[in-house]
Amino acid sequence: MTETLLAMRDLYQRLSLTPGADDNAIGTALTQCQNSALRQDAQTVLTVPDRREKYDDLHATLSDIGRLRARLGLTHGAHWQGDVANDFSLPPDHAISRHDELVDRVSHAILLYNRWRRFRGPWLLVALLATAGSIGLAAGFALCMSLGTP
Repeated sequence: MTETLLAMRDLYQRLSLTPGADDNAIGTALTQCQNSALRQDAQTVLTVPDRREKYDDLHATLSDIGRLRARLGLTHGAHWQGDVANDFSLPPDHAISRHDELVDRVSHAILLYNRWRRFRGPWLLVALLATAGSIGLAAGFALCMSLGTP
């Protein structure tokens, strides 16, 4: 079983098929396949229902692992390129994870808070002067109104 996993190829990908392909599509792909070793492997695995069922289970698992590795940014090194083990590798997925999104939101909130703290003193002084000026104007207006009436 371990040897099978080490040498497992994505037969569907190599034959340009989807995992849900029917027997007719598989037969057509096999007749059009130029690589005799690939054709023999695919015929041995995909045309026998029990073997195909086991292969499909392993294929689904390895595909999930490939998607997970891509999501995490894990790819094979250059020495793996073109090798059989590279069949289930996907290019890195640059979608942002929920953790990274949360870290970005918290960092933005901290940036806004620090900006507020930096300008808090001058803004409080401006607000205090504006409030004192408004009270002074209101008191002066009230005083003028009370003096202007006999």
